[in-house]
Amino acid sequence: MLINSIFFINQSGDIFLEKHWRTIVSRSVCDHFFDAQTKATTPEDVPPIITANKNCLINIYREKIYLVAVTQMEVQPLFVIEFMHRVMDTFTEYFDDCTETAIKDNIIVVYQLLEEMLDNGFPLATELNILTELIKPPTILNKAVSMVTGKEGVSSVLPGSQLSNVPWRRQGVKYANNEAYFDCVEDVDVIIDANGNVVSAEIHGNINCNVHLSGMPDLSMSFINPRLLDDVSFHPCVRLKRWESEKVLSFIPPDGNFVLMSYHISSQNQVAIPVYVRAMINFNDGQIGKVDITVGPKQTLGKTVDNVIISVPLPKEVTGCSMTTSVGTYTFDPTTKQLKWDIGKIQPLKIPTMRGTCTIATGATCKAAHPTIHVDFKISQLAVSGLKVNRLDMLNENYKPFKGVKYITKAGNFQVRT
Repeated sequence: MLINSIFFINQSGDIFLEKHWRTIVSRSVCDHFFDAQTKATTPEDVPPIITANKNCLINIYREKIYLVAVTQMEVQPLFVIEFMHRVMDTFTEYFDDCTETAIKDNIIVVYQLLEEMLDNGFPLATELNILTELIKPPTILNKAVSMVTGKEGVSSVLPGSQLSNVPWRRQGVKYANNEAYFDCVEDVDVIIDANGNVVSAEIHGNINCNVHLSGMPDLSMSFINPRLLDDVSFHPCVRLKRWESEKVLSFIPPDGNFVLMSYHISSQNQVAIPVYVRAMINFNDGQIGKVDITVGPKQTLGKTVDNVIISVPLPKEVTGCSMTTSVGTYTFDPTTKQLKWDIGKIQPLKIPTMRGTCTIATGATCKAAHPTIHVDFKISQLAVSGLKVNRLDMLNENYKPFKGVKYITKAGNFQVRT
């Protein structure tokens, strides 16, 4: 993989940071990206790959920031996309946030990290444990020492783990309390048509880990129903051969936070829809709109559906809304024309409903308006795919760690058409 330059662009279209390797690429190359951004209705709709003469622009969108990588040779786009996500993950671990403000406030550390992560356009050190040994995180103490001594926070000694068989784990790790937490987080992407039929349903899942174990532990994780996992990707620490033969995750974990495994389930027969939405939105007479929405739990195995928010993009002719809700509160933004209903927690004995009318601007009509409803929710202690961890064992160490597994189901791109 060869990357010539990376540009950081905010939502306003300003390039607030750029880093070049090999040769300096002019900012004008981003004009092709800005053209595609203008044509896109949402930031996520910008094409991830844009060709521009001899250059290829590959971009991602995270934390209201676009990362645009410029390549001038044949490369695998997914490698570049994964690398840029790794850059953003590293910034989040270093600065606790990955906003434009956080990046600008730590601009020196940002350039140091980019210099270590990419060498002459090729990935070099991308593991967080190696980077934290090379470049100290910007704590108040480190900043004070740097100001007094004038020394940069870059280590002059190569980390020992960089030349070992397990470069993702630093050596000599010791903790007073040894613990390992695993979060199985699933995002449900669903499209439901106006008749209530499921058009598409997918699950994107991650097993997020927070491991603080002394020494060099060797962990193995087994599942009750591993046959669900066909389309999977792993952290480099996972031994692939054992997974293929036994369907067991065997690995020496990195220290701290990391994503152990990502998986994708696209069979609609295996995707349970955890909530239902019944909606009637019409502007038949052209002068007034009627809204009637009901939300309730469907296949949650008795778990509580929380953080429920219903968003309805209304036509531009709408000037106001008057709604009555049985649960929660609603707001209407006259600028974006977004009707938002914040339900919160759904109580089984009190099904949330919202009914009311929308007023139309004088002299305007908006016939045949069929907005798509976006649903947001969170369900704790439930993996909607049915995935369940059977056991977690540890070898190579004598102590007994504290272990915990948590399941979370969230709404991804959950749409209901009207």
